[in-house]
Amino acid sequence: MTDSALSGLIAEHPCYDDAAHKKFARMHLPVAPRCNIQCNYCNRKYDCSNESRPGVTSEVLSPQEAADKVGVVLSKIPELKVIGIAGPGDPLANEATFETIALVRERYPQLTMCISTNGLALPDNAKRLYDLGVRFVTITMNAVDPEVGSKVYGHVIADGRSISGMEAASLLISRQLEGLRRCVDLGMVVKINIVMIPGINVDHIPDIVRKVKEIGAYTVNILPLIPVAGTKFEGLDAPTPEMRKHLMDECGDLGIRVMRHCKQCRADAIGMLGNDRSSEFACGSCRTAEARPILLGDLRDAVAVASDDGVNINRGFGNASSFYIVDIGDGHLIEKVDVDTGHSVAGQDHKSHISSIITSLKSPRYVAVTEIGPYPSKTLDGMGINVIVTDTTIDDVLRRIRDGSYKS
Repeated sequence: MTDSALSGLIAEHPCYDDAAHKKFARMHLPVAPRCNIQCNYCNRKYDCSNESRPGVTSEVLSPQEAADKVGVVLSKIPELKVIGIAGPGDPLANEATFETIALVRERYPQLTMCISTNGLALPDNAKRLYDLGVRFVTITMNAVDPEVGSKVYGHVIADGRSISGMEAASLLISRQLEGLRRCVDLGMVVKINIVMIPGINVDHIPDIVRKVKEIGAYTVNILPLIPVAGTKFEGLDAPTPEMRKHLMDECGDLGIRVMRHCKQCRADAIGMLGNDRSSEFACGSCRTAEARPILLGDLRDAVAVASDDGVNINRGFGNASSFYIVDIGDGHLIEKVDVDTGHSVAGQDHKSHISSIITSLKSPRYVAVTEIGPYPSKTLDGMGINVIVTDTTIDDVLRRIRDGSYKS
């Protein structure tokens, strides 16, 4: 892509050009529920229609559903220019992200694809994104000093293990900087989002800006902390507009573009910045399938077993009165989840019952049942949860999972 062609795309991107957000619309596709880090300010929720902040969505779509929805929105909002994937988890922790990009690019090559990521998996995926036609990448970076970063991040999931503290922050920061370098070298346009957290990283933010400018970031976006219930930072005060403006001015003096019109959009935002129309296109307005529960965080190393006695797998998914959640590693019982069996076996009430069960299981890696219907099976599969249909014992299932008979 020539520099002039890229400049033309920038001029039509609401987040990269101040004038563009008044003319052109964007659409976020919520296809990426899984996340590979835990930020101390983040709490992803299901169906929070009254909240406008990153990590919130009213539904999670499959790649096919997302591509179909783009067509519906494009027919009603012709100003649509940019398709973004920004969660509700991290896009690069979800294979559905790449499938969605490929589908949308095939159907609507005139639309610009954009990705927002925490950067942990970016070094391994920058070239893959570029080859799929992605030219705009946003990386959320809240520190370049591991000591500061260790206060921002609860844990990082990398190389099959969960790490925390300075080790986690060091690894994340190194991968963010390497991912930024690779994107810049490929000719991609990179925006750096920085969450301004009073008492944590405010004085450190100019150092972040200097570092990303040195590597080649196009612009920075300083976002005010939104204290969210259920997070480690829920008791912190949000920065005042005056504090944020002062910091933006200071960073602007460092010689880099500073985005000043960000609205901290939801993971399913649609329309012009500041005029979210996602509610017009929710659920049934664009498709017949029901909204599915999102996966809150990473999958637990556990199996949820439909059982009446805690020994045998002897119930189906939809008619089980209880599930035993068992640790895969040592086989101990994590918890027993009781299920309300007073429900309809068909229609909307049944689907609500199924969604309630899935939510109550809290994201196990496996579900073991004697039988399961197509609706819960498809929903679990879309969330990355493996379904085992069997009538054996819990011990036997654990043994088979451990020896690889059941693949993740």
